[in-house]
Amino acid sequence: MPLFVGLAVLLLLLAALSLRIVQQFERGVPFRLGRVVGVRSAGLHVIVPVVDVLRRVSLRIVTMPIQSQGIITRDNVSVDVSAVTYYRIVDAEKSVVAIEDVRAAINQIAQTTLRKVVGQHTLDETLSETDRINVDIREILDVQTVEWGVAVTLVELKDIQLPDSVKRAMARQAEAEREKRAKIIAAEGESLAAQALGEASDIMVRHPLALQLRNLQSLVELGVDKNTTVVFPAPLMSTIAELGAFLAREHDASELHAPPAATPVTGESATPATTATPRPVSVDVSVPNGSVPAPVA
Repeated sequence: MPLFVGLAVLLLLLAALSLRIVQQFERGVPFRLGRVVGVRSAGLHVIVPVVDVLRRVSLRIVTMPIQSQGIITRDNVSVDVSAVTYYRIVDAEKSVVAIEDVRAAINQIAQTTLRKVVGQHTLDETLSETDRINVDIREILDVQTVEWGVAVTLVELKDIQLPDSVKRAMARQAEAEREKRAKIIAAEGESLAAQALGEASDIMVRHPLALQLRNLQSLVELGVDKNTTVVFPAPLMSTIAELGAFLAREHDASELHAPPAATPVTGESATPATTATPRPVSVDVSVPNGSVPAPVA
């Protein structure tokens, strides 16, 4: 009985040392006496205890953030850029044999590539062309990591921190741009309104009743509210015509009643004109209380 129990315990120990389970999202890389003997897929596998060592490698996509990097752009603006990288292992054997720590290696090369690519662009390009920058970084990382059995699936710029002075300058620029667009739109509106008013004035000149209809429409608009003031608009065009006719009549009348101009005299008969000097005249006026009479000019 003790022998049977001992054999059972030995068998269980050998099974624990010999049986390995590889998950669906993993691949197993067995080493026999230090040499790779193939790649094991998902399932239950038996290895030789002490002789074989099985390394499991996950094939799932790994999300790795890239910490903020201080970068100087091509136009000498200092920015802090952070990103995130998505990669997965496509060759389990290379990821174990070719490199010691895949995650640390990709993290370091992603930081250097981020600084290199962003430094080749200006600030405006960095802010507006992030998609192109993401593609450039991913392509460079793919070339570097293909020997490690790793494929970089996606790189995204996550955050771009600008200096306060640059933020203020960009805010002023954006405000000036909005004011420019507002002025252009207002000018275009004034131009269209002037054209519409010109066309309306031409129609009113050809059709005098149109002005009266417009006046009636104005009365309707004024009468929407309960107003106590009644407005009677006068015909503007007829009033202007009557005012012009009145001014013309006044001008003609002033020319008819004007005195004739003096005719200049030439020759020896011309005598110099004499100027009469006014003399003061005193008039006696009876003033009560014995007042002195005042002279009258």
